[in-house]
Amino acid sequence: MGDHEMATNEERKPCLKLEIEDDAPVAKRLYMKEEKKWGVHRALFIVCLVGLPLLVIFCGGSFSSTLIWLRDAKVSVVKGLTHDSNQTSTPINNYLDGLIPSNFNKGSCLSRFEWALLRKSSPHMPSSYLLQKLRNYEALHKKCGPNTPLYKKSIEQLKSGHSVEHLDCNYVVWIPLNGLGNRILSLASTFLYAILTNRVLLIDMTNELDDLFCEPFPDTSWILPSDFPVKNLNQLNVNSDVTYGNMLNKHIISNDSNTTFESLHSYVYAHIVEDYHDLDRMFFCNDDQIVLGKVNWLLLKSDLYFAPALYKLPLFEEELNLLFPAKESVFYLLAHYLIHPTNDVWGLVKRYYNSYLAKADEKIGIQVRVFSFTRVSSDVILQQILDCSKLESILPELHSNGTQAFKTNEQKSKAILVVSLHAYYYEKIKSMYTGELVSVYQPSHEEMQKTENQLHNQKALAEMYMLSLCDVFLTTGISTFGYVSYGLAGIKPVILMPIWDKKIPDLPCVRETSMEPCHLQPANPSCKGRTMDKEKVQQYVKQCPDKDVGIKLFD
Repeated sequence: MGDHEMATNEERKPCLKLEIEDDAPVAKRLYMKEEKKWGVHRALFIVCLVGLPLLVIFCGGSFSSTLIWLRDAKVSVVKGLTHDSNQTSTPINNYLDGLIPSNFNKGSCLSRFEWALLRKSSPHMPSSYLLQKLRNYEALHKKCGPNTPLYKKSIEQLKSGHSVEHLDCNYVVWIPLNGLGNRILSLASTFLYAILTNRVLLIDMTNELDDLFCEPFPDTSWILPSDFPVKNLNQLNVNSDVTYGNMLNKHIISNDSNTTFESLHSYVYAHIVEDYHDLDRMFFCNDDQIVLGKVNWLLLKSDLYFAPALYKLPLFEEELNLLFPAKESVFYLLAHYLIHPTNDVWGLVKRYYNSYLAKADEKIGIQVRVFSFTRVSSDVILQQILDCSKLESILPELHSNGTQAFKTNEQKSKAILVVSLHAYYYEKIKSMYTGELVSVYQPSHEEMQKTENQLHNQKALAEMYMLSLCDVFLTTGISTFGYVSYGLAGIKPVILMPIWDKKIPDLPCVRETSMEPCHLQPANPSCKGRTMDKEKVQQYVKQCPDKDVGIKLFD
């Protein structure tokens, strides 16, 4: 944590507010309930040594101030893991109607099965075709995964520099870029591309991604081995010689669909980033995909949710329609199959949820992202939030004298979860509500984004999942963090319209009509050969409300 957050106990508000009855047994009760549930029996001193510092890390305070905070808390204990009582009676292979394979060890990744127990049942069920496709993919990944004989054979061809023969296993290597929201969106898109093209997905596991996600595929790994022959993958960029666009420009590769694999390089780098050139964008053309399908290794770097662009290719049309009859469910289903927080991250989510959010009748999530290009004060953004809330009835209504207004016979308890890098918005909203029925919480406030920091990413992922457990969602436009959060929740949020260079939008916000994330920078290439009928595509690939050039999927 930065020095700006080191303050006296009187100066800072705790980022968590545990509910306790007495002093000494607090840490023991909170952690031993989970330890017992997971079958781990540790002595109390280990719980104190390991558990309490985790709370400190998540809060951003010092160890001594956390002890003072625990001592001074004045509310009663909530039973830990209130939703876990039915957990053992829920068949593992019933999760999202079989989306998750049944041959996982449950204890190795609790979030894979427990998230659904904290949410209301979802209407977004996977198609039988998607389930079969995923089972087939799992078998392929196990056959072709790292260090298998077929993987080693492909590596030998990669080292040769050119394609010698057609191999049984083709690969796409995902290279992370930018913030965690961007990474999750591009990873889900890359996995969709992998199952459409019968490739094995491997990820370049950088240090800041360590201990974030569980392994998603049974009995194998998705992590690219450290001895992969192509080094410094993170340094590949739009000017690299091996980009698809530069290879086309230098005639090293031809986008003629009749190109034979013997004439191809052993790998190609696909640069799907905001700064991609016109020839890089040809990746999203039908004939180019036919050629790329013959390349054994595809290295792909992206910070975009490019799944909507795949719907513009005739090559994938039939398959996508079978996989996702409900087009708005693409990210929701892919993310809940692929992205699962590790037990360390999930522990943060569960402890916070059960301490503060679980008992509320309604959970309201507010995600505030402040972009540098807005160039307005925090007061202006706060007023936009309040104007939007009044327009869309997000926050509980207040009388003119500041007291809470209730409808007749409707006094539901509400928990407001504010997620932002800054404490200002939490403090202002909290000061508005003094009654017992409305509580306002903020898990952390780090003041600045720290993409290369593992602990920062763990907290960010935890907060995405906390938001995904909310019933109502207000998010900042064009925020990939917000896209992931409401996409995981499977709800249509209210979006704060972006403020560009001090220009306040006429409407403070809009209510989304699709729960899909926005593809903020679509390629729009000039393709030769077969293309999709534009009018047909425009029925379900439409403009994003928060960015004019962006596209997203609609039902």
